[in-house]
Amino acid sequence: MNYKRLNDLTGWAVWLVATVVYLLTIEPTASFWDCGEFIASAYKLEVGHPPGAPMFMLLARLFSMFVPAIYAATAVNMMSALSSSFTILFLFWSITHMARKLAVTRLPEGVSALSPGQRIAVMASGAVGALAYTFSDSFWFSAVEGEVYGLSSLFTALVFWAILKWEARSEEPGNLRWIVLIAYLMGLSIGVHLLNLLAIPAIVAVYYFKRNTFK
Repeated sequence: MNYKRLNDLTGWAVWLVATVVYLLTIEPTASFWDCGEFIASAYKLEVGHPPGAPMFMLLARLFSMFVPAIYAATAVNMMSALSSSFTILFLFWSITHMARKLAVTRLPEGVSALSPGQRIAVMASGAVGALAYTFSDSFWFSAVEGEVYGLSSLFTALVFWAILKWEARSEEPGNLRWIVLIAYLMGLSIGVHLLNLLAIPAIVAVYYFKRNTFK
């Protein structure tokens, strides 16, 4: 099995674990803080507390509009669970990207492909890192309730994964489409939470060090 296929299959296996865990442990209704407000506002397409989280409200309404009102909270909680499990998927792929890059730099001269043992080590590093985050207290708690943090984390994971994809393809024609995608996702993320803006320094650092050579 080639590296890309192994990376894809392992990533989706980790995603499945996270999805099952989060869906089995979602809140049946609303947690006792902002979640009730977000769920009620989304179901009626109203405006929550400032700054309003319009992107979250629209997506939560999409998830809840096809179920009876008594299941609206569960539907919004499911959206958070799925957003969080996809966060884990992109986290896995980000970790394996960096682990593979580190492994390649340590290959003997003239060798360009990873050995089976090295590929297993890269997959294991991604799985351990992603699953450790899956079961961390703060992330798990936000993954099973109708709050903005699961969806915001997904946008953060997406933009960081996208800059790593750009790094790998920075010398190819059309590589700037990844930068455009990052800008677009950043814009959407502001409609969920401003947390995503914290990824900008990391994105700028990746771009800067890729475009400049240091001796």
